[in-house]
Amino acid sequence: MSTAESIFVIVMGIILVLVIGNIMFSFMAERKNPPIGRFIESDGVRLHYIERGEPAARCVVLFHGNGTMIQDLIISGLVDRLASRNRVLCFDRPGFGYSQRPRARIWNATSQAALFVKALNQLGVRDPVVLGHSWGALVAAAIGFQNDYPVRGLVLASGYYFPTPRWDFWMMSGPAIPILGDFVRYTVAPIISWAILPALIRKLFAPGSVPENFKHGFPASLTLRPKQLRAAAEESAFLIPEAARFQSRYQSIRCPVHIFHGTGDQIIEPEQASRLHEVLRRSDLHLVRDAGHMVTYADSTSIAQAVESLEIARVK
Repeated sequence: MSTAESIFVIVMGIILVLVIGNIMFSFMAERKNPPIGRFIESDGVRLHYIERGEPAARCVVLFHGNGTMIQDLIISGLVDRLASRNRVLCFDRPGFGYSQRPRARIWNATSQAALFVKALNQLGVRDPVVLGHSWGALVAAAIGFQNDYPVRGLVLASGYYFPTPRWDFWMMSGPAIPILGDFVRYTVAPIISWAILPALIRKLFAPGSVPENFKHGFPASLTLRPKQLRAAAEESAFLIPEAARFQSRYQSIRCPVHIFHGTGDQIIEPEQASRLHEVLRRSDLHLVRDAGHMVTYADSTSIAQAVESLEIARVK
């Protein structure tokens, strides 16, 4: 066997080990962190969600950000706070947690919103308050655009609403590239993601510290599965185009909106929230001092109160 052939065999062996290792890692991560909610099939997509609170009460729907899942909003305390007076539905968005993300569709915010509207109709949910964090804020806004599905109000937290020059989002989109991205996701991407994950989590919560309940309760291993890395990469690639597409549509939102953003957010600049507030006439702006991107943890009480204010205003 020549030197070139030996190198080829070694390289192929390493690749095979990485692929098998990542498949086994995904299996073990899911075995350690099984689904915590229910499943509903809507428009051919299997969605994982939890339901809390009184089924007959007014409904609040929650959407997490890019890279996370249902557990993020549970650990923040929002689910329990809101469930004391409301029916709360919290979804894993397509490709995250245990929700499917079929490759035959482009999963931008509009297509996700259309999917969730169908799922909410199946669950008998009408006129909810919709809360979205980070990328989930775009999904919430997209639901607010729809004329055939009225919502009581929107609560948007740490959202990115207007396009700006952001090379970091494009750099994180590599695993979404067909074929090449698939190869990366099943070989080196989970290892690289595992290495940078602690620093990324610190940045998400900065300037505050990472809460202990998040450190011990969030199933980080699920975020390193190749299929979830693809979803996260796609949403990094979609973020700026979606903001560009949406920026002329915000004025069509007719319901009241509460906008939350941390003044110390190191992921998305607080100016995004201020610009949206200027565009939306029926909006209240809440800039949370010294809070980071995870404003849902820094001021979950005020966010829950904002939801309640929308409920009360509707009743009156």
